[in-house]
Amino acid sequence: MQKEAAATKPIRSLEDAVNRCQNLGMRLSRQRRFILELLWQAKEHLSAREIYDRLNQQGKEIGHTSVYQNLEALSSQNIIECIERSDGRLYGNISDSHSHVNCLDTNQILDVDVKLPVELLAQIEQQMGVKITDYNINFYGYRQKTDN
Repeated sequence: MQKEAAATKPIRSLEDAVNRCQNLGMRLSRQRRFILELLWQAKEHLSAREIYDRLNQQGKEIGHTSVYQNLEALSSQNIIECIERSDGRLYGNISDSHSHVNCLDTNQILDVDVKLPVELLAQIEQQMGVKITDYNINFYGYRQKTDN
């Protein structure tokens, strides 16, 4: 029962992600740790190719296959986030519920924590006849230009 409770605890840090791996009995290989560390350092969503390139640029030699296999294992256990896009998958460090800002200039996906007012949630529940247990919102926009 305690193992089950630990598996549902939100992942908010690299330490939480490592603990989730251990609680699930996943082997924490050197390559898997490299990927987790990179995603927590980067704080952005990256493609498998970007992860491969960045790790190898850092001198952490890892093969393409190893990157893909580890990303699949981590995302299938909800330790990292996997976002399906028309141009491929992107991986991020936060797996618990959150919303995104999609930058149309850079194609970046930024994590944002949005809390809707209780009144609005109640109104939607009444209107739709459902009990909302979770939600995420996708925002789309352009970077604001700043004049210096």
